[in-house]
Amino acid sequence: MITVVIPTIGRASLADAVPAGVPVIVVEDTERRGPAAARNQGWRQARTPWVVFLDDDVVPAEGWLDAVVKDLADLPEDVGGSQGRIVVPLPEGRRPTDAERNTAGLADAEWITADMAYRRAALEKVGGFDERFPRAYREDADLALRVMAAGYRLVKGRRVTRHPVRDDGFWASVRFQRGNADDALMRRIHGPGWRSLIGAGGLLPRHAVTAVLGLSALTLATAAAGQRDGTVRNRAAGAALLAAGGWAALTARFAWERIAPGPRTPAEIVRMLVTSAAIPPVACAHRLRGELRERR
Repeated sequence: MITVVIPTIGRASLADAVPAGVPVIVVEDTERRGPAAARNQGWRQARTPWVVFLDDDVVPAEGWLDAVVKDLADLPEDVGGSQGRIVVPLPEGRRPTDAERNTAGLADAEWITADMAYRRAALEKVGGFDERFPRAYREDADLALRVMAAGYRLVKGRRVTRHPVRDDGFWASVRFQRGNADDALMRRIHGPGWRSLIGAGGLLPRHAVTAVLGLSALTLATAAAGQRDGTVRNRAAGAALLAAGGWAALTARFAWERIAPGPRTPAEIVRMLVTSAAIPPVACAHRLRGELRERR
């Protein structure tokens, strides 16, 4: 009835966690084409009516096979997909870090391929994943929107899959801003209202204001330093100070929004302060890169 497809880059151990008797296709993305391309390669090899996509860093709960069969059995033909319930175990005895809260957000995300089953006929109808999405970001939301646009419904199942949290390093939140480039592709495909269709929020407008204020402060301060006319220099310095104050206020607000719900340890506070200053310009740069790419 089902085939499990797991894209991976050197982390194929999850295949051992899938119950015996289920066909499992593990696709090693050796060419680094991204999970969209790897999943396409996998599901096109499947011959079952349903294909269940799992990420390579999740662990199906006990009884998962029976649960997924029950989730998919007797679904009407107009149902094209079924999402498993994602559980993210958070540490006990302390507040979760920013990174842990980001992972925990997967529990409420819609149509993510951490555990998502699609009817093979639906995949064939829409052509599978769009391989223009180069990373594990938005490629699953894009597929869900196209499947629904093709006339299928998506439903929530009862099976449970655990998604452990992991520490991706000090700069992980900054690296994740690369996804802003893919948001430009989402806008091109699904229109300016695409976020509301998947229930996604975004801070890019505020990040843009923060980045502009920071750049303005640096530009005006540089201009003031090179100005011989005292009156002009003072005006430029005053404007630079005003822009710097706005940048500092928005950066502090962003940092506190990330610090307040966390453990507030010295290491976490330093990490939030540093990355909160870096994220706005990096996010804007990636979005600009994405927009320019889509205009080519």
